[in-house]
Parts: sequence; structure tokens; C-alpha cells
Amino acid sequence: MALPLYLVGLSHKTAPLEVRERAALDPVVALPAALMALGKGVVLSTCNRTELYGVGSPEKARAFLLERGVAPRHLYVKEGVEALRHLYRVAAGLDSLVVGEAQILGQVREALFLARRQGATESLLEKAFQTAIALGKRARSETGIGAGAVSVAYAALDLALAVYGDLSGLSVAVLGAGEMAELFLTHLKAHGVGRVLVVNRTEERARALAERFGGEAFGLSGLPQVLRQADLVVASAAAPHYLVGPEDLPKRAKPLFLIDIALPRNIHPRVGSLPHAYLYNLDDLERVVEKNRRAREGEVPKVEALIEKALADYLEWYAGHRVREAIRALRERLFQEVAQELPGADFPTWHKEVGRRAHPLILALKAQARP
Repeated sequence: MALPLYLVGLSHKTAPLEVRERAALDPVVALPAALMALGKGVVLSTCNRTELYGVGSPEKARAFLLERGVAPRHLYVKEGVEALRHLYRVAAGLDSLVVGEAQILGQVREALFLARRQGATESLLEKAFQTAIALGKRARSETGIGAGAVSVAYAALDLALAVYGDLSGLSVAVLGAGEMAELFLTHLKAHGVGRVLVVNRTEERARALAERFGGEAFGLSGLPQVLRQADLVVASAAAPHYLVGPEDLPKRAKPLFLIDIALPRNIHPRVGSLPHAYLYNLDDLERVVEKNRRAREGEVPKVEALIEKALADYLEWYAGHRVREAIRALRERLFQEVAQELPGADFPTWHKEVGRRAHPLILALKAQARP
């Protein structure tokens, strides 16, 4: 019997940014709705992919993404071992925009936690994601696939360095106060930026992040002031609509450099057409990280070898799992038969007779499961 796992998804490799925006699932409303639609499943939704993993038929998952306005040509469907291999590649960072990035492993772990919270996992999915997380850790500790800083935030930093050359003394603003904003600020401080401005819907969170980096905090009402003062803006806020439009940018004596790494996007695409603004988004980063990707090509075969070993281990576990499930079902059936045939017997007698009848059948099941 084939492994009954499936995957339906889209990523930066199959869909442009505006399509990925439609498929992005927020953890409060859309993601639980997706899990309800799947019945049993795990949803991995990041800035560069939305993937639905489950057991059985992939049709419900496919229909769910099509209903969100995703065209069939943007989707990939994988089943059985190929679905598991894809999950392992994702966790190891081989399928990321920035090959070997560390953030995806935490996102895979979070996807499993959210599914557990919704009661949406079962044994095959649990084992698949647990082994994917373990593999991702091994890939980064036993190979050079994760060497150096390879996050999307670092790619954004590379882009800023390509434009400015030297970041010291610049005024830098971040929109959002989440993990990506914190990671970007960590990189920036290492390059000696001058003034740090943090803008967030919740000013208290902005203040907490700003204090860590010696910066200034603003609520969304302070965004116009920030846009007048900043040299570089990096947007990574969780917002359902644009926070910056063409009408929001003041006329400036010097250009403003903006990097939008949020999904959905925080900055309206038309901002990039203004004469004093230079706007880059997630798709633009692919060109920035091409050099990084080439440098890690030598490590990919090592990671792929780890993946194939993990696949073999999972399939060995699955064979044993199938036998255990079959034995449990066999014992239940035999117990019902014995109880009907020997209604006057006591419980120990029933169990003894079930054991006698089950023994040769269990041996046969185990023999069938051997490779």
C-alpha cells in the first residue's frame, strides 16, 4: 500500500507575489478555516509559500486554494513519498528563496504546533513533521547549507549595501515589530547604522523592539513623520492592506530606498514609480541571493543524502506502523468473533482463544511487511 500523504501548494517557484498574497493564510482566521476544510492536515503558510499537507485525497485541499483565487497552473500536487520528500526539502532549506535559510525550520515547527492546537494532526502527519524538523536540524549541523547569514532579512541587507555601500550614519525605519524586523535590525546594527525608527500598529511592541536597538518607537499615526526622516525603510508588518501609498511619500531632496518583505505587501507597487523612491519586494530579492545560492550548491548533495536516509527511515517506520494497526484491527475482530462463539466463557478464556487464533495471522502480516 502506498504512503497516503499528500501535499497541495504554491511557492515563489510557481506563483508571482500577487498570487501568493491571495493564498497567504493568517493564523487567526484563515488558517483554522483551512484546517477545518482539510479535516486532518497541517498548513505551512509563509511569505514565499502556502502548502497544505494531509492524508488521503488532495482534492479538498486543492479546492480550498482554488477558491482563494489561485489558478491551477500555480499549484503543485504531490502524493506519497514525493510529498514527504518535498516536506523534507522545505525543512532543510533546499526549496527556499534563500537556500539554507534558518527561518523556515521554525515555521515548519510552528505549522505543526498550530495543527495540534486545532486537533488536526494524526500519526502519519505527526511523524512526517517531527522527522522533517529533526532532518532540518541535522542538515544545518552536519553540512554547510546553513553557513553564514542566509535569511530573507540578510538578503535585504545585501540589497541595501549594494545601493549605499556604507550604511553608517543612515536613518533606518522598520515597519512591524515581529521576528523579521528584529532580525533585520540585528544585521543593521552590525553595520553601524545611525538612527533606528520602529513603526508598529501596537506602539508598545514598537517601543519594546526599539529599546533593544537604541531606537525610537512610533504608532501608525507617526508613519508620515518617519517617511520624511528615513533614508531606508524595511516593511515587514502583518497588515491586510497597504500601509504606504504613493500619496504618503513626501517630496524629498534625496531618494528613499524601500524594501517590502511583507506578505501581503505593506507598500503599494506604484510607490516604485515615484522619481524619488526605489522600491524592492520579495521577488526582487531572488536576484540578490543568486550569488548566495551558487555558493551553497556544493552542500546540496550532502543534504539530499540526508533526506534519502530520512525517507528510508520513515518508510521503515510506516511499514511497522501498518503492521501494528493491522494487528490491532485483527485482534478487535477476533475478539468480537470469540465473544459471539463463546458467550458463556470468562474474559481470560476469550483472550487466550483470541491469542491462539491471532498468532499465525500476525506472523503472516509481519512476513508481508518485510521488504
